[in-house]
Amino acid sequence: MSLIHLFRKQNRKTLFTTPSHGQKFFIFHKFMQFYKHDISETDAHDPVKALTIAENKAAQIYGTKYTKFLTNGSTSGIIAAILACVNKDEKVLLWKNAHPCHLNAVKLAGGCPVFYDVPQIEDWGIPKAVTAEMLERYFQNNKIKAVIITSPTYEGMVTDIKKIKTLCEKNSAKLIVDEAHGALYPFSDRLPESAVKIADFCIQSLHKTAGGLNPTALLHSNSLPPETALQMINTTSPSYPLLATIEANINFLNSQRGKNILNKLLDNIETIKNTANCEFFGDDITKINIKKTGMTGYELSEKLFDKFNIEDERTNEKSTMLLCGIGTDEKKILKLKNALQKL
Repeated sequence: MSLIHLFRKQNRKTLFTTPSHGQKFFIFHKFMQFYKHDISETDAHDPVKALTIAENKAAQIYGTKYTKFLTNGSTSGIIAAILACVNKDEKVLLWKNAHPCHLNAVKLAGGCPVFYDVPQIEDWGIPKAVTAEMLERYFQNNKIKAVIITSPTYEGMVTDIKKIKTLCEKNSAKLIVDEAHGALYPFSDRLPESAVKIADFCIQSLHKTAGGLNPTALLHSNSLPPETALQMINTTSPSYPLLATIEANINFLNSQRGKNILNKLLDNIETIKNTANCEFFGDDITKINIKKTGMTGYELSEKLFDKFNIEDERTNEKSTMLLCGIGTDEKKILKLKNALQKL
């Protein structure tokens, strides 16, 4: 199958997966318009200046010192954050089951990884959120230069970032938060607190829950400027159509219309939790972790897929996780609620 054929092929499943726009929700112009706006960085109208203005406005919206637009996913933001604050042979504390880009970033910087482990929540088959108490002992025997935290986890478990920031400051270490799955947090008090104003570096994926196109993301910094590190890994021919969608995406999330849609989404999810005959779990309600008595997570996933045409994001032996984002409309939520009630 060709890539063009993939674009034309209709997906008949109801997706509770990334990307969160669900192939229907468009903040910006459609794909065919990319060609009109695909310009060079040497264009006479100075797109570099326009990008600087857009990023400065984004930093004001998020309340950060620097906010940079990424078109190579959160991976590039993690790598740039490590390159900005870690030198050769310096130690970096990271979760041993973290996204591969965490370890790759340490390797690229020439740093030395120090791994911490996080216990599982056995009844759900998902990892707990890391705590400051879990990390404290690693500082006793190591001179740690930076700490990378994943919060929220894939399943929506959220760390107390303020406590870990205090621990890092006490030990003169930089805090990097992989908030890839928390890009909606700054725009609703009903969601967990974002790390954008707390951590030294915070990285968010717009495409995971905030409606952005793959692989748009953001790198926020409250300490060191990330430009030099980004120049080391980024192309000199960025996609200005993708950069424009990032600007539009942020402006939408920050608008009253965007906040109203987000609140409606949260209301719809609350309705599922109050009416469906399932167990729910997690700190972030946009990650619907469910399990059903008498079924494994895999069996529940198969029934949703085969009988109701609903595709989940992630499954384990104990539970199933369905991911919701700004593009998860009421019709989708209603279909999921009906399916869970029938089960």
